[in-house]
Amino acid sequence: MDEIDRRIINTLQEGFPICDAPYQQVATQLGLTEQAFIDRLQTLLDNGILTRFGPLYHAELMGGALTLAAVKAPSERFAEITAIINAFPEVAHNYARNHALNMWFVIATETPEQIQQTITAIEQQTGLTVYNMPKINEYFVGLKLEA
Repeated sequence: MDEIDRRIINTLQEGFPICDAPYQQVATQLGLTEQAFIDRLQTLLDNGILTRFGPLYHAELMGGALTLAAVKAPSERFAEITAIINAFPEVAHNYARNHALNMWFVIATETPEQIQQTITAIEQQTGLTVYNMPKINEYFVGLKLEA
């Protein structure tokens, strides 16, 4: 990752324009051609430096809900439990942690009531207790890289 990549990451955290040519607008701001910007963005994604590029929606303001949840997945069933949980369209992402609660995932639903319905269905299909950890406060943590 070079200085230009760091500037791209820093700039994108400030927002992405909504206009007829948003990639061109950001590229111009960075002193790049539109294609160079798109190519670098794709390389950052391909190399895993960025895991996603897209909007973040405030689900609650749109009438939906989300929560962080976790289970204690037995190591011998970890892959099976992962597959079951990931099959739910409400599960946004799932990751292993070195903790008693060793599998954590985000549940995002169209309505607040669907959170508990999804948790109950996961518990029924896995035979495990789902620990629901709803958001109390929201914080934005920006990552600014030194150029």
